[in-house]
Amino acid sequence: MADPVRGAQLVSRVGRILRAVSEHPEGLTAAAAAHATGFTRPTTYRLLASLAAEGFVDHDTARGRWFLGPELYLLGSLAADRYDITEAARESVRLIAQQTGESAFFSARRGSETVCLLREEGSFPVRSFVLFEGVRFPLGVASAGLAMLSFLPGAEVDDYLAGAALTERWGPRHSAPEIRDRIRATRETGYAVNPALILEGSWGMAAAVFDASGRPAWALSITGIESRFRPERQPELGRLLLDQAHEVGRRLAER
Repeated sequence: MADPVRGAQLVSRVGRILRAVSEHPEGLTAAAAAHATGFTRPTTYRLLASLAAEGFVDHDTARGRWFLGPELYLLGSLAADRYDITEAARESVRLIAQQTGESAFFSARRGSETVCLLREEGSFPVRSFVLFEGVRFPLGVASAGLAMLSFLPGAEVDDYLAGAALTERWGPRHSAPEIRDRIRATRETGYAVNPALILEGSWGMAAAVFDASGRPAWALSITGIESRFRPERQPELGRLLLDQAHEVGRRLAER
């Protein structure tokens, strides 16, 4: 029984390495990958070298940085027909960016995290760069993750918050009681608001997109500077997000 356990641990480590690399489109060093994953540097380098030999990562030796590799692109292309749902959201993301002037996004839930899949820049010249394609946040962190967490069943929310320990990385404003307060506010309005909890001056709002079983599986969101999210404007932005979230859900159901 030991071999399957070791094999499962290896798969988990490979997944963590690939996710760390995916969060850095500009590439990252082996030392940075070790810091992001918590692995020792020798372990990290061995995993990266093994993945490079299979084409899953690519090493720029001149800069000492690692990138996602060509084999992942090929595999992703083959999987796209089954799993790619970005086309159902692209029109709504573009419309939200055009109508609000803010940066608009589409994110998916993956377990206890959200992953940004689409980004569309708005016309307003000052932007927030907290979100970009591939970036991951825990549920309850950033507006998309808060929107999805808020509409999970209460027991699932309780279990998640009991073990999440979000304050260690994201600060005291991400304690369970404060997140519960934001969940209550999100359930009342239907949309989530992130009042600069990740980056000073950078606000966000989001609405959950539900799957065929009624569970929050994706979210549409916007980010921008604080002056663009004044209380009197938030209901207008929220209605647009909710309308387009419903539209994306309808398109996905048709698929």
